[in-house]
Amino acid sequence: MHHTPAVSPAPILGSRLLHWADEGDCAAFAARLAAALGSQGTQRNACIELYGPLGAGKTTFVRHLLRALGVQGRVKSPTYTVMESYALPGGGAASHFDFYRFTDPREWADAGFREVYAAPGLKLAEWPEHAAAVLPVADLRLHIEPVEGDGRALRLEAGTARGLSLL
Repeated sequence: MHHTPAVSPAPILGSRLLHWADEGDCAAFAARLAAALGSQGTQRNACIELYGPLGAGKTTFVRHLLRALGVQGRVKSPTYTVMESYALPGGGAASHFDFYRFTDPREWADAGFREVYAAPGLKLAEWPEHAAAVLPVADLRLHIEPVEGDGRALRLEAGTARGLSLL
């Protein structure tokens, strides 16, 4: 069991509820979000946080999003490496974080994550609640909950004006 420090949540500027009947709906949503992020590197600057229990589909969603953005090759879960980086066609980069095992805020600076988050690019963070004390306000928060069968209930929350544009 992980202990998550109490941090005041960022304000929610807007929200939306969706239902994915299956992984195909997840892939379709990822394609729509990729289109909203734009095709050029400078348009793809966004911080997206993914919440949900183990097995909810956070990494599956990230894989579909990166594929929709044109990433080729294997998209690996950063469970043990904490971060995986990908070059995006058209310029820019995507960084995929998994903070599940993140326990010490000093790791943030030691691993260079402050610099990664300060640089342009797309940041996708799984288990952000484990690093809440050091993460900047997310543009978009996705809460994924398994429902009956293969379905998922999805709540999107915009934390910034950029996030509102992605809803």
